[in-house]
Amino acid sequence: MPRTLRRPARRALLLTLLAWLPAHAAGFRFTPYPARHALPDVHFLDGAGKPTSLAAFRGKVVLLNVWATWCPPCVQEMPTLNALQRKLGGKDFAVVPLSVDKGGVFAVKSFYQDNFIDHLPVYVDPTTRALDALHVLGTPTTILVDRKGREIARTLGPENWDEPTILAQLRQEIARP
Repeated sequence: MPRTLRRPARRALLLTLLAWLPAHAAGFRFTPYPARHALPDVHFLDGAGKPTSLAAFRGKVVLLNVWATWCPPCVQEMPTLNALQRKLGGKDFAVVPLSVDKGGVFAVKSFYQDNFIDHLPVYVDPTTRALDALHVLGTPTTILVDRKGREIARTLGPENWDEPTILAQLRQEIARP
């Protein structure tokens, strides 16, 4: 990537290049890191426009999905994230779909309504600070977070989150103390 481009231009170029790549031709598989990584306490807004953060989910296994309504691969995977939350969401697990739309809560609520997304909560970071804090190179990026708020694994690109193999991997992680 040319160093002469400013950071926003480099990110835009990278996102364009990533859009052309096939999503995980060999199929998805969580590959946990040898050691779990600390994550920053990213702050964002909930569906009511009230401040919250990643720390609010401590005690749960979290699938943090950084996405945007204008991102075609994100739009493709949202129904499967909705199904995943319906199947596994509860006191031990949560899908946290963090939108980086500049349109904020309204844009996400409209998207959910138009696309029949009825099990996912609304979380937005219209400042897009989470992208830098989490070292997100493109959307969608999904980070699996343990009960202590540490990163277990991450994946870039859309996934079919309600496939049996993925559900089994997530259930294994949820079952850990």
